[in-house]
Amino acid sequence: MTEKIYYEDTYCREFDAAVVSCEKVRERYEIVLDRTAFYPEGGGQPGDRGIIENAEPGQDGPKKVRILDTHEKDGQIRHYADQPLKEGTKVHGRIDWQYRFDMMQNHSGEHIVSGLIHKKYGYENVGFHMGSDFITIDLSGELTMDQLREIEDEANQIIWNDCVTDIKVYDEEAVKSIEYRSKKELHGQVRIVTFPGADVCACCGTHVARTGEIGLIRIYSCVRFHSGVRVELLCGRRALEYDRILCEQNQKVSMDVSAKPFETAAGVEKVIETGKNAVFQYMELQRMIDRERAHNLTGVGNLAVFIEGKNMDAVGKSAAEIMENCGGICAVFSGTAKAGFCYAIGQKDGDCREFVKEMNQTLNGRGGGKPFFAQGKIQAEKREIKEFFRTHKGNWLIFEMPY
Repeated sequence: MTEKIYYEDTYCREFDAAVVSCEKVRERYEIVLDRTAFYPEGGGQPGDRGIIENAEPGQDGPKKVRILDTHEKDGQIRHYADQPLKEGTKVHGRIDWQYRFDMMQNHSGEHIVSGLIHKKYGYENVGFHMGSDFITIDLSGELTMDQLREIEDEANQIIWNDCVTDIKVYDEEAVKSIEYRSKKELHGQVRIVTFPGADVCACCGTHVARTGEIGLIRIYSCVRFHSGVRVELLCGRRALEYDRILCEQNQKVSMDVSAKPFETAAGVEKVIETGKNAVFQYMELQRMIDRERAHNLTGVGNLAVFIEGKNMDAVGKSAAEIMENCGGICAVFSGTAKAGFCYAIGQKDGDCREFVKEMNQTLNGRGGGKPFFAQGKIQAEKREIKEFFRTHKGNWLIFEMPY
């Protein structure tokens, strides 16, 4: 059994120990020490990482190995390292304290939020994950963001009260007299973590000594998940850094839309509405141009038209206008050799299927549609497309237009 220093002293950052065993498992080395301050993954909290250093260095100086993750198996704490250490070696361990303290802040904050929700609404925490982006809590009932804002206010008041975190271990008989949260029935010794006024919960994780150390609790989102909701939150330093990024982004948006920081939403809505009006006016102008172009091409017969900067939808609309007047087959193209050319081909009351099939085969194209109208894309040089029409029967006229 490994001596678990992290339970004796949650704030222990460095320690001395001896290597009990070291074996290679796939691409990593599993190192077991006689004692450790590295917390193993459990209770939704990720395992610690850090450095283990040979305390008896040779001529080449101390040998350091990086601890990438930590797990517990059969009472032994297994440190997953990038290099091996010899059995019996005296070592000095240093945990990544910033990472650990982040976990302590966020795990403690999660307890407070889950406890307050359970206390107020009776919902159970049925899932908990400490991810690299957010902490997520899956709840057994539905909540709104307005309700969660109230919980957030209460949670931060618990922080400002700077209450002492109470952690005790009870035997199976003694714990029966305590009302506490737990996802499953527990037997043997039970470790109970209490945040006064907020939560009493069975937990094997590491926590702050006082709620004031959490610093800040922020709830960012709430979405329906199974029969309840999934809540995203951050606490402490991670919440501060995330809010700082949000503030910087909001300041940039504020400048871009010429709105005060608290009025950016209205400013963005105004820009979007202006953009929508501009797009509508542009589309109306394009329709007028298409109609004028179609009128000017009345009766010319078969023609291929290259127009710059149009997407598939715009190419189709241009072809539809021209085919009504030209008196033959109308083929409209837009694109580049690298990206490919969108096309639309049509003939009023005609059948273009054989022509489209031949063109696709010759110019590496794909597409289809109705007998009188087809759309698709070809991968070819513009000169190859023009050559296809120049040599094709039907006396094709070829035009290039800027828009």
